[in-house]
Amino acid sequence: MRRIAFRLLPLLCLILAACGSNRGGARPGDYVGGTAAVECAPFARALTGVSLSGAAADWWWQAAGHYTRTQKPEVGSVLVFRRSGRLPYGHVAVVSQVLSRRQIMVTQANWVHHRVTEDQPVIDTSEDGDWSAVRVWWPPSGQMGGSEYGTFGFIRPDHPAGHDRLIATTPSAIRIAENGW
Repeated sequence: MRRIAFRLLPLLCLILAACGSNRGGARPGDYVGGTAAVECAPFARALTGVSLSGAAADWWWQAAGHYTRTQKPEVGSVLVFRRSGRLPYGHVAVVSQVLSRRQIMVTQANWVHHRVTEDQPVIDTSEDGDWSAVRVWWPPSGQMGGSEYGTFGFIRPDHPAGHDRLIATTPSAIRIAENGW
């Protein structure tokens, strides 16, 4: 039964993504603007105000004692990916919507090279439902990616923004990250 549920989860995520979007005609994981030579960490910092730096995977340890770290997604929080062969520096993404206990949408930079995506589906594939492993939507194929990625959890900014504010400030966060501010 559990295997069937995980096979149906990407389809359910697509349906919910289409219903949950406030942007008319937008599809899950749509690109924001054109190409953007911006990395995930400077973009997430500009979008959330979390003042951490360096490799994305190191944010989890840097946040200790400065920000709340949790295994529960919240809009405006930062999902921190572990290092892996595909992600040698880790990765960070900002939660833009929480659809269910195991489904979220993120806004992130450079998941697709030199692109920023908003409201991109991510599903928790961990055995215990603790967000220690995820699958992420792959916009070029228009479906959930087949790879599973390890994560540490979520960093909560001091003043997390809501969905509409995150989406509205994404273009300026791109410019800030591109300019290295």
